[in-house]
Amino acid sequence: MAQDLPPLNALRAFEATARLNSVSLAAEALHVTHGAVSRQIKVLETHLGVALFVKDGRGIKLTDAGIRLRDVSGEAFDRLRSVCGELGRESDQAAFVLGCSGSLLARWFIPRLGRLKADLPELRLHLSAGEGDLDPRRPGLDALLVYAEPPWPADMHVHVLAEERIGPVLSPHFAGFSRLQGAPVDRLLDEALLHTTSRPQAWPTWAMEHGLDPKGIHYGQAFEHLYYLLEAACAGLGVAIAPQALVADDLRAGRLSAPWGFTRTPAALALWVPRRAADGRAEQLARWLRAELARQSA
Repeated sequence: MAQDLPPLNALRAFEATARLNSVSLAAEALHVTHGAVSRQIKVLETHLGVALFVKDGRGIKLTDAGIRLRDVSGEAFDRLRSVCGELGRESDQAAFVLGCSGSLLARWFIPRLGRLKADLPELRLHLSAGEGDLDPRRPGLDALLVYAEPPWPADMHVHVLAEERIGPVLSPHFAGFSRLQGAPVDRLLDEALLHTTSRPQAWPTWAMEHGLDPKGIHYGQAFEHLYYLLEAACAGLGVAIAPQALVADDLRAGRLSAPWGFTRTPAALALWVPRRAADGRAEQLARWLRAELARQSA
């Protein structure tokens, strides 16, 4: 008698962890806790009677058995996503699925959803958040809103929306706020700067643009994602570095201040649309996004 398949939730947890090489990122992608993913992987290992991961320094790596299962489960879930996507698109009322980072979704997109619905009432938009695991080449996404640097991928139609500008921000509640307001930029080298592990080059890149030695940077608390970093800055925990678009509302409301302004980077905020799937809805959304970004910066 053939062995029954493992529980689907356990396979999903394993597939996401193997694909992203991280239990934490898998938990975010599946909208569950780190512990829930770990428990499901343990269930799967117990069911199969083999170890699928082993510790590798501070991270994990797949065993030989894990590699075999990753390849098969990845292909199986891709096929399931593809078929489910095709079934969903058979309806004329299918939503336009837009992927973007959780930070961009929470700090920029959600506050503007009401205006988007009022301006484009016929566009049924579904937002899918993720951190580094969203790829419009995979079934289930119609487009991706992302900060990235050219050259652009050849298989994407890329709508460039706005250049990226980054700069240090801090809250009036920060203990050193009065001391830093109006201070020269090199005073930041005396601060323990908040930073994010998802973009470690942000502070060094900014420092070099301002003639500062990146080796002189003192790092304080680290955060896994930009959203948490900016929440910490708003709470007055220190000086963070952020894209201007994601803190524009906080600057306008006085929750944050940017004493040294913002510096252009080689990146841009862009809408990536697979050429195989480009349609009028993507063009319509790109026009709205570009106009909204211009209105915000006016």
